[in-house]
Amino acid sequence: MCGIFGYLGYQDAAPLVLAGLERLAYRGYDSAGVAVIDRAGHLEVRKSAGKLANLTTLLEREPLSGSGLGHTRWATHGAPTDANAHPHLDGTGEVVVVHNGIVENYIELKARLTAEGHEFSSATDTEVIPHLIQELLAQGHTLAEAVRLAAAELRGAHAIACMHAGSPDTLVALRIGNAGGVSVGFGSGEMFVASDLPALLPLTTSVAPLAPGEMAVVTPEGCEMLTLDGRRIDTARQTVTMNPVAAAKGGHRHFMLKEIMEQPESAMSCLRGRLAFTPPSAVLGELPFTSEELRSLSRVVFLGMGTTQYATRVGARMTELLARLPASAEDASEYRYREPVVDEATLAVGVSQSGETADTLEAMHLAADGGARTLAITNVAGSQADRGADATLLMHAGPEIGVASTKTFVNSMLVMYLLATHLGHARGALTDDAAAGHVDAAARLPALLGEALELNRGVYERLAAAYVKARRFLFLGRGLLDPIAREGALKLKEISYIHAEGMAAAEMKHGPIALIDRETPVVALVLRDALYEKMLGNISEVKARGGVVIAIATAGDDSIAAQVDDVLWVPPCPPMLAPMLAAVPVQLFAYHTAVHLGNDVDQPRNLAKSVTVE
Repeated sequence: MCGIFGYLGYQDAAPLVLAGLERLAYRGYDSAGVAVIDRAGHLEVRKSAGKLANLTTLLEREPLSGSGLGHTRWATHGAPTDANAHPHLDGTGEVVVVHNGIVENYIELKARLTAEGHEFSSATDTEVIPHLIQELLAQGHTLAEAVRLAAAELRGAHAIACMHAGSPDTLVALRIGNAGGVSVGFGSGEMFVASDLPALLPLTTSVAPLAPGEMAVVTPEGCEMLTLDGRRIDTARQTVTMNPVAAAKGGHRHFMLKEIMEQPESAMSCLRGRLAFTPPSAVLGELPFTSEELRSLSRVVFLGMGTTQYATRVGARMTELLARLPASAEDASEYRYREPVVDEATLAVGVSQSGETADTLEAMHLAADGGARTLAITNVAGSQADRGADATLLMHAGPEIGVASTKTFVNSMLVMYLLATHLGHARGALTDDAAAGHVDAAARLPALLGEALELNRGVYERLAAAYVKARRFLFLGRGLLDPIAREGALKLKEISYIHAEGMAAAEMKHGPIALIDRETPVVALVLRDALYEKMLGNISEVKARGGVVIAIATAGDDSIAAQVDDVLWVPPCPPMLAPMLAAVPVQLFAYHTAVHLGNDVDQPRNLAKSVTVE
């Protein structure tokens, strides 16, 4: 969601900013813009609704020269129009701002500024920020001081970058709360600012991420770091590595398909160094907790949103099954506001592929304030979740560009499987032999994912064509597959825009069964597990009412084909791997349906990769 990129140095900023914004486009956006200040202090802005190609065309027609910053916006206040696109200016045209977040008190700020004579040209909340800064500059404050004091008037969580025509070689960036990341990149005679590390990596591997409550005053020679109360702090530079070439589509039509097909490799990457076979154990050296501390836990609370929340439902069930610890999966946005009961015997696990999901970060902070130990599970090293938790388990899925999560969904479940095994073994809930069985199962996952990807070749395209005109879909599952049914429905909604509901199979009889007809296909996850017979009964209930059933079933189950209309197969597997393998057909069914409809699979409408506001 919303990308920021800025450049100061001896090169012209516009091409570098455009390239940086392209690397941030995976986050999702609906408009984009660039502001540049030349050596004479002349500030100009170019911005356009729609894709970055529109902005590129505009800059080719009306080029800019000098230092500057840019933004990709995902609309919250005001429609995605040219006027509402960032960057935004103050009334004098000398202060320019780009912003991620929501100014929660912008209505009262705008009313006050309007009464003082300020005129606004957009419907955004962001536009109040440059006006506040301009007011403070007029009072004699420096740019850095004006930005800092303006930030103190804002409610909510924010990432802000600002420049002023009178100081063309200075860029001020800051972070308040968890509105997303801001990192400063160090070059030789040039400096960079970006909201996400991948945007910086082709240019530099020397970076300084801003923590909440910090700001950076950047010049071509370096940067000064301060807290938002004005106290100077040391610049905490880090060296990071990530191969940007991994983001290439690799011959696949879409990033989403590439990332689905990468799941065996990404699972292997997740497992590297985390499995010991003599004696067998899940090795999670990143955890700082002693065996005594693990044994003293009374419960585990998993926190997540969207796709990740469905992963956490799997993780919570695994934790109860393997560690015999009470566990729950919480909607992080609701957990924040319900005054939960938390204590020192609680482990709060925040799961976020980006590590910047605002609601999840705030829920983790709430749990920590209550005394809980916190653990982050994320795909992004150096993210806010990583830096703010007591410990982090990285997904190691590699860059995921498609907005709809796929390989990070599977890897997050795999990390939670390893965590549950580790907890169970450490607490004595799993014997050595039982732990060995789970280690062996986890080691099999990459190969089984490869088999799952090979099964059903050509079937997805046929099913997409056959069912694309359905009015709605129901997805049914039980046990560990209940969350996968919900995720399957979400994936179909996200990228095909066909309405779908996912639920526990028994729940169907408590209302949704009224929807059953020939135009409402039912996708039933009916793998050979302990609840197989129960699922067969639910399928019979659908068929008895004239419904259509697509089964996701275990390869070799010859009896199921006669009871349903179509089948997608997954390979036989240990029970704990079933949700990770069943994710493959629900992902590919949604993908091929969306492709059949001609949708923008990688950047579905209204969605963003990293949700950094409520």
